[in-house]
Amino acid sequence: MPDKLSAITEVAPQTIASATLMLDTPGSGFIDITAQAAAFLAKARAGEGALLIFLRHTSASLTIQENADPDVQTDLMSALDRLAPQDAPWVHDTEGPDDMPAHVKAMLTGVSLHVPVMGGKPALGTWQGIYVAEHRARAHRREVVMQFIGSRRE
Repeated sequence: MPDKLSAITEVAPQTIASATLMLDTPGSGFIDITAQAAAFLAKARAGEGALLIFLRHTSASLTIQENADPDVQTDLMSALDRLAPQDAPWVHDTEGPDDMPAHVKAMLTGVSLHVPVMGGKPALGTWQGIYVAEHRARAHRREVVMQFIGSRRE
């Protein structure tokens, strides 16, 4: 079966736009930031390029996941809890029993994403959304740095 590669779009990067999203999390769970990422791209007049997203924390993370069925998010948080349980014999416990598991979960899932931008929009799949995964039990203020590198729409 032959490959079905789309036409190649070539543009010279014309702009680098950056902004920081301040986000209050309610505690453990997924927070959808897809709309904020799309709004940033619109304000930056993004055309074709790349959206880089970086979370400035070590006890929360970023992920691209299903946005249709919230049960997926529940199951994912349960899976992470099984991989890094609070009651494990952690040495670091000065910030509470959920802190060290949160660091492990962030290490497993990552704090940065690279999303292609096509036509000024994130080139996500039909059922994909961009999420901050809060791994701490209580609410936190999180900083998400967004940067677009690419061409500009006029």
